[in-house]
Amino acid sequence: MTITAAMVKELRESTGAGMMDAKKALTETNGDMEAAVDWLRTKGLAKAAKKADRVAAEGLVGVAVAGGKGVAVEINSETDFVAKNAEFQGMVGAITNAALGVSDVAALRAADVAGKPVETVLTDAIAKIGENMTLRRMDVVEGESVAAYVHNAAADGMGKIGVLVALKGADNGIGKQLAMHIAATSPLALNEAALDPAVVERERAVQTQKALEENASSDKPKPEAVIQNNIIPGRMKKFLEENTLVNQKFVMNPDITVAQAASEAGVEILGFVRMGVGEGIEKKEENFAEEVAKMQG
Repeated sequence: MTITAAMVKELRESTGAGMMDAKKALTETNGDMEAAVDWLRTKGLAKAAKKADRVAAEGLVGVAVAGGKGVAVEINSETDFVAKNAEFQGMVGAITNAALGVSDVAALRAADVAGKPVETVLTDAIAKIGENMTLRRMDVVEGESVAAYVHNAAADGMGKIGVLVALKGADNGIGKQLAMHIAATSPLALNEAALDPAVVERERAVQTQKALEENASSDKPKPEAVIQNNIIPGRMKKFLEENTLVNQKFVMNPDITVAQAASEAGVEILGFVRMGVGEGIEKKEENFAEEVAKMQG
């Protein structure tokens, strides 16, 4: 029987098994879906399915640099306890190093780590450690030199926040300082041109509405032309200064901007990545009393 991609997808979604394991199960059982599920269960490869609905919002960000390329990878677990596990950390390190050879997270899932695809390595770890884990994302920067910094490091090259900075020019130590600055300030983009236009427009709408409401309740309201031509542009300028890396005040020397600091060090910032564990993941808050009651039946 021909094993189709749709069949593999269905089995993966119902069991949480890796792609190659799902395909092998279907091949071994001649396409019988129920038999394939049982085959995976006997191999211990369907255990992950029971944990797939759990929120994995903890974990680690790994960073690695080779030559002019830097990668950041986020791998999540359910609890911070697992993130402190040496075996989990070893897996994060191996997968992060594998990321140096690929360009995106889809390719990373298929990349080889110790003779197995990363996806299979994760599935095996889920079955062994007993928590849901996910390879959530990766990002890449490239330049003549790349600096890396890890905040709240759990082990070498991994922690709660990972930062990469790509530079044009030789890094004489400014790279780490810039990376530390980025970790602290979390800029939205490198410069104004790199900002998402939707973010800029939303901010402009908020500031416009705010200015109009303040003016309406003022004892001395200003002409609308002043609001549109002076107040709102002034507030947007401040927004851009606070949220674009090159325009921010350099934390190491607030008298100059980041762009000035880079220029004085003889480099140009080409790009950056700031990746924090669990950003954007909605964590499920459990009521402890209700959880205990639930466990008691």
